[in-house]
Amino acid sequence: MLILWSLFVLGPSSIVWAQADFYDVNTIQDIKIKFEQDNWRYVLDSLRFNGEGLLLGSIEINGQKFNDIGVRYRGTRSFQPGSKRNSLYIKLNYIDKEQSYLGNRQVTLSSALRDPSMVREVFGYEVARRNMPAPRANYTKVYVNGEYYGLFVNVEPIDDAFLVRNFGTNKGTFVQCAPNLLEPEPSGCKSDVFGSLQYDNSAKCYLHNFVLLSDSGWDDLIELTYVLNQNPAEVDRVLDVDRTLWMLAFNNVLVNLSSYTGRYSENYYLYRDATGKFTPILYDLNLCFGSYKNTGVGSDLKLKELQEMDPLLHIDNSAKPLISRLLSIEKYQKMYLAHMRSIVNDFFRHDEYVARVKELQALIRPSLEADANRYYAMEDFDASLSSTIGNRSRIPGLQELMGPRTTFLRENKKLAVVPPVISDLVVTRRERLSSQRITDFRIQARVDKFPKEVVVYYRFKDGDAFQQVAMRDDGKHNDGEAEDSLFGAVIQPPNGADSIEYYIYAENAGAVTFDPPRYMYERHVASLEELNN
Repeated sequence: MLILWSLFVLGPSSIVWAQADFYDVNTIQDIKIKFEQDNWRYVLDSLRFNGEGLLLGSIEINGQKFNDIGVRYRGTRSFQPGSKRNSLYIKLNYIDKEQSYLGNRQVTLSSALRDPSMVREVFGYEVARRNMPAPRANYTKVYVNGEYYGLFVNVEPIDDAFLVRNFGTNKGTFVQCAPNLLEPEPSGCKSDVFGSLQYDNSAKCYLHNFVLLSDSGWDDLIELTYVLNQNPAEVDRVLDVDRTLWMLAFNNVLVNLSSYTGRYSENYYLYRDATGKFTPILYDLNLCFGSYKNTGVGSDLKLKELQEMDPLLHIDNSAKPLISRLLSIEKYQKMYLAHMRSIVNDFFRHDEYVARVKELQALIRPSLEADANRYYAMEDFDASLSSTIGNRSRIPGLQELMGPRTTFLRENKKLAVVPPVISDLVVTRRERLSSQRITDFRIQARVDKFPKEVVVYYRFKDGDAFQQVAMRDDGKHNDGEAEDSLFGAVIQPPNGADSIEYYIYAENAGAVTFDPPRYMYERHVASLEELNN
């Protein structure tokens, strides 16, 4: 069972973890903003045009009042001057640096531009969080100066609290991918690099496409791009490859092209954790499920092209090294395809997503109907799962896209390969009435479908890096008879270690598999105390 803990630590510089309540997807939040200015829309437009300034105001969140907060419009391409509905950024600690709501010092509200269904972000993040660090998201009604501003998506900001909750610390190098689409590249820099992580000629080139959010770390980012592009066989030293492959698999399955996989290689952060490896963190999903259609190669994709987008898109594209360099390595390509299979099977194979998005739409329907500033008519909202909406943007319905896409992916020869099958997992226990105690972990599993490699990844303490040891079927490693499809490994714990956390990786000629399937967050555990009882 996964348990979400809420931690409150007092002190002027402490990180306070946010309680889950503010992002409870079953509860629509209530936010009331008050400005002294009646022409607040004009003022916010002006501030957005002239930088990152904030308009001073007060706020009430679910009945709790705060003074001296700062507000600005969010977004670049999504910002529309004069619009009745723009995304909002709210800084609760604008003046009082310790002011927060349930540990949240920032609030980010998405207007869900180009999403007539209003579910792309909330559902998309639900899919992402199953296997990688990703924000929480739900809905909130927003009022400004007593008037209903609209129904918005409340997305957890990727900030210090997010980093502590997901990585245990916020002290590592922290970078935001932020391609400058308005100004030309500095002299001497490669053109049209955006956030692709190509190795560029000087630090000024990186400043054009990234924002450093930590006190230092440009050298770390440059090293990442150098190793990725020049020596990808060693990239695991500077990059959490597995989490990266999960992000790339997510982008492809969900046709999330306003991302690294699309034209501008955008909408992600990079965080270098205590292991010294960067993890990408995806963000801004309101254009996923084919709402944005450009891969960076050719013109926008048509509906059938979105439905049948190549699972190995960009594999030969040197301008997308995070894809082409990683997937050029056989093991990584197999892992990536295994992650695609997992996402398809977990959410789309039996149309589980249809019931889920309908549930979300039923929750928000009354609040959306009352929203006079909404982008789309309720008729479009109702049709947004099964039909393309709009004459210019042509936003595909979720079922219209994902029904055929799921069929296409399941029948694709790369994804239809049968992976190894792991079963009958056991850890040797002390025999009944035996006086000899168990002092090590003897792990055994049956692995069928012609495995050529079986590995157990393990650690003895939460937060430590996983170690690995090969599991053998040679009759010498707690595996029964040689070549009987039973694989075993013996792991000796260090002094003082009583428990182990582990998962199993198996590879055959065409595919890989993991046990448990959600090994990123759910792993097998055993303890010497339990094995000896």
